Amino acid sequence: MSFVEELRWRGMLQDIMPGTEELLNKEKVSGYIGFDPTGDSLHVGHLTQIMTLIHFQNAGHKPVALVGGATGMIGDPSFKSAERNLLDEATLQHNVSSLKTQLAKFLHFGDGDNDAKMVNNYDWFKDFKFLDFIRDVGKLITVNYMMAKDSVKKRLEGDNGLSFTEFTYQLIQGYDFYYLWKHHDCKVQMGGSDQWGNIVTGSEMIRRQDQGTAYAITTQLIKKADGQKFGKTESGAVWLDPKKTSPYKFYQFWLNTTDDDAKSWIKIFTLKTKEEIDAIIAEHDAAPHTRTVQKALAKDITIRTHSKKDYETAVKTSEFLFGNGSLEFLAELAHDGVLEVFDGVPQFEVTAGQLTEGINVLDFLAVHTQVFPSKGEARKMLQGGGVAINKEKINDAELTINTTHLISGRYIVAQRGKKNYFLVIAK
Repeated sequence: MSFVEELRWRGMLQDIMPGTEELLNKEKVSGYIGFDPTGDSLHVGHLTQIMTLIHFQNAGHKPVALVGGATGMIGDPSFKSAERNLLDEATLQHNVSSLKTQLAKFLHFGDGDNDAKMVNNYDWFKDFKFLDFIRDVGKLITVNYMMAKDSVKKRLEGDNGLSFTEFTYQLIQGYDFYYLWKHHDCKVQMGGSDQWGNIVTGSEMIRRQDQGTAYAITTQLIKKADGQKFGKTESGAVWLDPKKTSPYKFYQFWLNTTDDDAKSWIKIFTLKTKEEIDAIIAEHDAAPHTRTVQKALAKDITIRTHSKKDYETAVKTSEFLFGNGSLEFLAELAHDGVLEVFDGVPQFEVTAGQLTEGINVLDFLAVHTQVFPSKGEARKMLQGGGVAINKEKINDAELTINTTHLISGRYIVAQRGKKNYFLVIAK
């Protein structure tokens, strides 16, 4: 299956310049997508473009990932309501390095004809003098042409206006395309549909400067079935960096999608074939409560973004918090990972010396911690079978809690009722 056909059946294709599909079917082509390094991590909103490059490489073409060390200093105004804060050079270089590491998890980089390549537009802009730029590049595109772009019109019509800095962004991105076309034989630029105006500016610059021909493809902007923005949660963006969004929360993001979204996203964010996806959807529809599509989607993308071990830990965490899973997986986690699992769960501390001496369970639950407001309530719930320590129900009010109850020598998990968890940390 060709690259364009792959995008089309997966529901990713939005716009394609005439002649692009014919070119890609005829020869191996270098094509690029730009990534804006305004942060030191990509998020799930970038995954559509990452998947586009993966399909491009799998179809035999050469993907080029442009990290915008120069354009990141300006900020793309396309369909943004206000100007973004500008970053200093040191911060941008740190972000560029971080993004390179993340992209290398998805693409095969190297020196071969089909290997991915990384470029940074700061390399060709750092010595470009302002007067040279406005003389050699500014003359290629008229203000009328730039003003006609929808992204520019919307900002001019808004309350915040458009700075000259942002207005020049499409010239700079257009020059990126020209530079890569001229020096790296990049014939195709790809991106989200909101980038169409900037991409076409680049192809127009190539035509006017060197009478060359360049091509363009954009993908659909992903939204939820209810129209909400994809990739946003109540706590903010879902990052690819495990330090910003834990593998467990990343897994839960995909697992908690609606049926309609999951059926759409499994085509976009996995490499499963049409036959595999059709079979998964058929299995799901036969028993929707099993959430077969969501589980397949969450498994695939969590393993590729993080690792199989991170996926397995995320599943065990989910089984523990929402089912009858054991606590053995906690032994595999670092302290920060344990705290992540129990994010939002009340936490208490006891000393190692107290546990060495032993603490009566009622004192443990109502004095040394506040799992219960009083020993009387603790005793009543305990006698009714509503108390568990480390997932094991207890009903003996004379039980002594000691170091033998510690998981990994540091944690005790108390449970009041079915869903109320408490983490006790030995110091």
